[in-house]
Amino acid sequence: MNSELIITKDGSHTLYIKELDEYYHSHFGAISESRHVFIEAGLKAVNKNMISIFEMGFGTGLNAFLTLAENMGTGKTIHYSCIEKYPLDKNTYLSLNYSSHCPDIDREYFIRLHESSWHEDSIISDDFILNKTRADISGFDFQRQFDLVYFDAFGPDKQPELWTTEIFSSIYRNMRTGAILTTYSSKGQIRRNMEKAGFRVEKLGGPPGKWDMTRAWKD
Repeated sequence: MNSELIITKDGSHTLYIKELDEYYHSHFGAISESRHVFIEAGLKAVNKNMISIFEMGFGTGLNAFLTLAENMGTGKTIHYSCIEKYPLDKNTYLSLNYSSHCPDIDREYFIRLHESSWHEDSIISDDFILNKTRADISGFDFQRQFDLVYFDAFGPDKQPELWTTEIFSSIYRNMRTGAILTTYSSKGQIRRNMEKAGFRVEKLGGPPGKWDMTRAWKD
């Protein structure tokens, strides 16, 4: 997919996809949104020393990079799995400025995330293992049980087939009891689809520029 580099309001980059008329992140702040939705409402709510994470859409690698940065020095180990149908080319991911907004972690880690092998475990750091799958989620074999899910697909008005009860049910089945799913979307139909899949759903305050977001639990 063709993309255009955009500077969001917090100074961090996102990409605009012309074919979908869609951004990878909020134009109010890519890093601000990712930290609010996935780190603050997701990662920090998991009280485990071994954490298994699934991300729906690797995208720019921002969520994985912020998770890696947040986990450093905590003594916890993260196994991070993700699925991505359209990986970024090298010129595109090298142009992203996320490391300049995260001074406590070296840019080399961001590059490792993108250049790690597909379809196998890659050791990114002593406490962060990444497994990327290049595929569509339909019929995807998760192979693991997850403590945390970052649901970061393109918006439900752009890719409605990814926000169905069937998709949420397949994810729900591969989550451990007590696991959490977080997403930026707070649309009523999306919350209802999650509830039909078995989740307990709550609405939280959203990131900059957005009133609400959603967090869902597998009780």
